[in-house]
Amino acid sequence: MYHSVGCTLSNELLINSTQKGERIALLQDKRLLEYHVETPDQSFTVGDIYLGTVRKLVAGLNAAFVDVGFEKDAFLHYLDLGPNINSLNKLTKDVISKRTNSGKLNNFKMEPEIEKLGKIDKVLSKNQPILVQIVKEPISTKGPRLSCDISIAGRYIVLVPFSNSVNLSKKITDKQERNRLQRLMSSIKPANFGVIIRTVATGKDVDELNKDLQDCLDKWENGIKALRDAKPRDRVIGEMNRASSIIRDMLNESFDSITVDSKEVYDDIKAYIHNIAPDKENILKLHTGKNKLFEQFGMEKQIKGLFGRSVSLPNGGYLIIEHTEALHVIDVNSGNKSNSEEDQEATALSVNLEAAKEVARQLRLRDMGGIIVVDFIDMKKAENKRVLFDTMRDEMKGDRSKYTILPLSKFGLLQITRQRVRPEMNIVTRETCPTCGGTGTIQASILVSDVIENNLDYMLSKQNERGITVVLHPFLHSYFTKGIMSRQVKWFFQYKTWVKLIKDSSLGVTDFKFHNQYGEEIEIVPGN
Repeated sequence: MYHSVGCTLSNELLINSTQKGERIALLQDKRLLEYHVETPDQSFTVGDIYLGTVRKLVAGLNAAFVDVGFEKDAFLHYLDLGPNINSLNKLTKDVISKRTNSGKLNNFKMEPEIEKLGKIDKVLSKNQPILVQIVKEPISTKGPRLSCDISIAGRYIVLVPFSNSVNLSKKITDKQERNRLQRLMSSIKPANFGVIIRTVATGKDVDELNKDLQDCLDKWENGIKALRDAKPRDRVIGEMNRASSIIRDMLNESFDSITVDSKEVYDDIKAYIHNIAPDKENILKLHTGKNKLFEQFGMEKQIKGLFGRSVSLPNGGYLIIEHTEALHVIDVNSGNKSNSEEDQEATALSVNLEAAKEVARQLRLRDMGGIIVVDFIDMKKAENKRVLFDTMRDEMKGDRSKYTILPLSKFGLLQITRQRVRPEMNIVTRETCPTCGGTGTIQASILVSDVIENNLDYMLSKQNERGITVVLHPFLHSYFTKGIMSRQVKWFFQYKTWVKLIKDSSLGVTDFKFHNQYGEEIEIVPGN
């Protein structure tokens, strides 16, 4: 058995292979802590690097929309370009035009850095090929979020091309160790490559760090070779699958066991562990029992019980978890616990402490991101509030996402922000009406014609689009085309261009789509 120093908790990883892909469960003391589903066709994973094409520049947002092959164009803000975007674009151009076929940057002439607060149209142009990295997976109605500040993650380091700096994780606090790592990496890294040293590099010798650096450089070099013959929308460098990346990031916390029920996945992971930590190979097991893997470890029941609207607490209390567009709200209830006056404060504290543990677990489990507000049971004593806040902080320490926790407000509300880079994990237990989204109401149907006309006016007058087609519900189609001087004819006289209208009965009454002259869907910005 392998235990991390000072940690008595057991970490187990279960990987169940199904027809739809891999189900990955991370357990701590037999309790489900993280749950991921990886489908075979899953693309646009955080860390993937694509050859994209700049579709449009939006000066008002100081951003570009880039086509990487997703149904919606991906979003790239000026601040995510990185200071050395010109150098990256130069290399991309040279590789595509076959002027160079190497990713080595020793003799590469770096371009000047861009202004910190410049404008995107000064750096990028429409239809330009561009190398981009996914920093946020497509979530809800949004396409992927991109960055041009490319980085390649290894086990101990992160390689940053076109930079020369050596940075260390803030969690490495020992001054002597910081200086050692700084000196060591500065001496072995190649020119025009920067390095970020991860926390797990603490105490590692030069051979281990150099091997990790070479692996990252090989990955970059292979990506550049792939770029030579790449077509727009192609993935040039793929992030490893979810199971391997969990192992890469967490093997140092030492799993007690990794159990897999597919021989193929077993062989893949074995080869990977052999490569990065041969001494840990013996913790990998192949499940061959009659019972299904998840069933044997009691996972199915845990999954069903943990993803509902209501989540039970061990002491009789329960959580109600609600999701809105703006934030997630978690309400803590004491349930059937004693509510007599004299021990009310003690009851509230014990339920709240249990709830804090479960909330921290739920955030990781569902991968909830954005703003989370937790409504704890009211407590009068400032000391108890402090204990609750400290407990919440301690429970969140194991979370690998970036987060911020604020102390309890006067109303007993705890606010948390948590970085969200992939869609929230949601096990569907009920179906939601596709038109009303479960609210039981839809936008006032009388207003939809105004919304269409406003968008139309914006595209034809401000953006000078031509050859527009609007796809809409038959009711709306009739409204815009009725009579000799119909709305459609009036548009023709007003904008000097014919707007084509197409009926689509699969759309809801208030739904519509705009297509440009090439048949591509036009993104509708709310509020236009």
